Amino acid sequence: MKLQNYAQGKWTAGSDEGQTLFNAITGDAIATASSKGLDFAEMMNYARKVGGPALRKMTFQERGRMLKALALHLQSKKEAFYKVSWATGATRSDSWVDIEGGIGNLFTYASLRRQFPDETFCYDGDAAKLSKGGTFIGHHICVPKEGVAIHINAFNFPVWGMLEKIAVNFLAGVPAIVKPATVTSFLTEAVVKEIVASGIVPEGALQLICGSANGILDHVISQDVVTFTGSASTGMMLKSHPRLIQEAVPFNMEADSLNCCVLGADATPGTAEFDIFIKEVQREMTTKAGQKCTAVRRIIVPENLVEDVQIALGKRLATTTIGDPNVEGVRMGALAGKSQLKEVAEKVMQLAKTQEIVFGDLEKFEVTGADKSKGAFMSPILFLNKDPFKNQDCHNIEAFGPVSTIMPYKTIGDAIELAKLGKGSLVCSIVTADDNIAREFVIGAACMHGRILVLNADCAKESTGHGSPMPLLTHGGPGRAGGGEEMGGKRGVFHYLQRTAIQGSPTTLTKIMGQYQYGGKYIEKDIHPFKRYFEELEIGETLITAKHTVHEADIVNFANVSGDNFYAHMDATSLDGTIFTGRVAHGYFILSKAAGLFVDAKKGPVLLNYGLDECRFVKPVYPGSTIGVRFTCKEKIDQEKKTPEDIAKGIVKWLVDVYDETGETVAIATILTMVKKRNQD
Repeated sequence: MKLQNYAQGKWTAGSDEGQTLFNAITGDAIATASSKGLDFAEMMNYARKVGGPALRKMTFQERGRMLKALALHLQSKKEAFYKVSWATGATRSDSWVDIEGGIGNLFTYASLRRQFPDETFCYDGDAAKLSKGGTFIGHHICVPKEGVAIHINAFNFPVWGMLEKIAVNFLAGVPAIVKPATVTSFLTEAVVKEIVASGIVPEGALQLICGSANGILDHVISQDVVTFTGSASTGMMLKSHPRLIQEAVPFNMEADSLNCCVLGADATPGTAEFDIFIKEVQREMTTKAGQKCTAVRRIIVPENLVEDVQIALGKRLATTTIGDPNVEGVRMGALAGKSQLKEVAEKVMQLAKTQEIVFGDLEKFEVTGADKSKGAFMSPILFLNKDPFKNQDCHNIEAFGPVSTIMPYKTIGDAIELAKLGKGSLVCSIVTADDNIAREFVIGAACMHGRILVLNADCAKESTGHGSPMPLLTHGGPGRAGGGEEMGGKRGVFHYLQRTAIQGSPTTLTKIMGQYQYGGKYIEKDIHPFKRYFEELEIGETLITAKHTVHEADIVNFANVSGDNFYAHMDATSLDGTIFTGRVAHGYFILSKAAGLFVDAKKGPVLLNYGLDECRFVKPVYPGSTIGVRFTCKEKIDQEKKTPEDIAKGIVKWLVDVYDETGETVAIATILTMVKKRNQD
C-alpha cells in the first residue's frame, strides 16, 4: 500500500517506491511513503492563495465553531484510528493520549473563541492615551499572517502532534502544511483523510506530506511560520536554514529534553507522596514505551532514599508486561520501529559506560503475544548514577525509550542544580507534601524549565501527570528544549498573528476595531438601546441617562441592604489619615444606581445580564454629588444556536461611564447582556 499525500486539493502518492513502513509489533511491511513529484512551492502558494483567504474571511467565532465541529466529527471516528494506531506499537492507553488528547485540543481551542471578538482579527491589551486631551490614542490589533504554518512533527504522537498545532493556527486564521514523521505517518494520513472527507475545514487550509519534505524550507516567506518537534540536532539544523534567516521567518522548536522528577526529602516510604512518586516515574518510563519528549529521564532523590526508590521502582517495573497491545494484560507495547530500537540501544550502551544498570536488560526480557525478534520491543532500563555531578553523561545523552537514571542529592539546592544540568527541559516535577520545599525548588529551577508539576496527595488523583502538556498552558522550554513555546491557550494564537500598533482618534479607532474606544463620538438614538435587537445595535450607540443626586440616606439604606458598614461609608469620625474628606458613597451603590438609570424596565430584546468584565471606582462620591451615566454599546459577539429551538441571540458589551456634576468619571465598568435577535432563523 502506498500512502497518499494531500496536496493542492488532491490525494496523490509519490512517483517512486519511497520509504517502507513497518508494523512495530509484527515487523511486517505495511506501507510505503513518498513525496516524489510534489511541488512544495506550489503547495505553499495554494495554501496562501486558497486556504488563507478562506480562513481569514471567517471570524474568530466562526473558526472556533469550525474546530468544535471537527472535534465532534473526529471523536465519532476514533475507533478506526485506534485500530490503525496499534501498528505504531501503542497500547490503548498510549493511543488515548495521542488520539483523544489531540481531539481534546480541538475542543479546547474551539472554546477559546469566547475570548476573542466577533471579528476576523483581534486586539491586544488596552488603549494607550497618547495626548492630554484624549483625542489621540493608540492600540494594538492582531491580524492573521498571510502565509502558511509548516508543521514538522515527531514520530511519537502522529495525531496529537498534528491536532495540537493546527487547532491553534486554524483559530488564528492561518492554513497549514503538516509533515508528520514518515515512520508513523500512516496514522496521520488516516486522520487527515477524515478531516478532508468531512468538508468542515475550507479547501487549502490543510495539506499533508507523508514522505520526505526535504527542500520545503527553500520556499518560505516572511508571513509563514515553521514549527518543529523532534531531536535537538535536527531542530538546530532546520533553525539555521538560510531562507529562514533571510526572510525572518518565525521558527518554533520543541525538542526532546532530559526531563526530571524530584522526590522531596519529606516523601519517605510509607507516605502517600512516596507512592505517588514511584507510580508517576514508572508511568512516565513505560507510556508510549518511553517515547515522549516529556518522559522522565532523570530521577532525582534524597541520598538516604536511593535504595528505597530503586527497590520500589524496580518492583513496579517488573510488573510491566511487554508485548502485543491487543493481548489482555499487556501494559507496554513496542518502540515505533527497529531503527528507533537500534538508536535507543546504542544510547543505553553509551550511558552504561559511566553508570550502572540496576533494572532491565537489552536482551533478556519476555514478550507476550508477539515475536521479540520481529517487533521493536525493549525492556525498561533503570540506571543508578551515584555521582551525577561528576558523571554527567546522564545530563547529556538521551535514550528516547523506556530508559531513566536514579541519582542522589544532599540538599534541595543540589536537587535544583541537578535539574538545571539538563541544560533546559520541557518539564520537571517534584513530589512533596512540604510547600516550603516546593516553593524553593520551583523558584530555583523555573529558569531552566518550560513547565513544573508539583505533586502531592491533594492533587495527585486529578492531576494529568508529569508528561501531559495542557492546551491552556505553554508547551516548550529553554535551552536544549528548543527555546520555543506552543499552545498556551490564547497566548499561542498570537504566534500566528501580526501585532500592529495603530494610532488615531478614538472615533477612528472605534470604526477600525469594531470596539468602542473611550472618548470616541457617541451615536444617540431616539429609542432606548434595550429596545433594539442584536442586529440593530451599533458600536458607539449611547444612552445619556437622567441624573441622580446622592444623599446620606442613600448611603445608609445601601449599608442596611448590603450589610457593608465599612467605616468610610458610615463613620465620619474615623476618616483622619484617609484620602476621604467625608462619608463616601459605596462604589457598588454607584454601580447599582447606574443600573437603575440606564435599565429599561419593560420586556424587550434584552434577555438577561450576562456579567461584569471590569469595574473601577476612580473618584469618591460624597453626599450632594450628582451622577449620570453615559451608556455605550462597546462590542457585539454573535452566539450560535445550540439547537434549532434555541433563541437566536448575541452578547453585547456595554461601557458604563458614571460621571459627576463636573463631568469627570467617578466609576467605569463593562457589563454584558444577552440580547435577542430579530431574525430567529
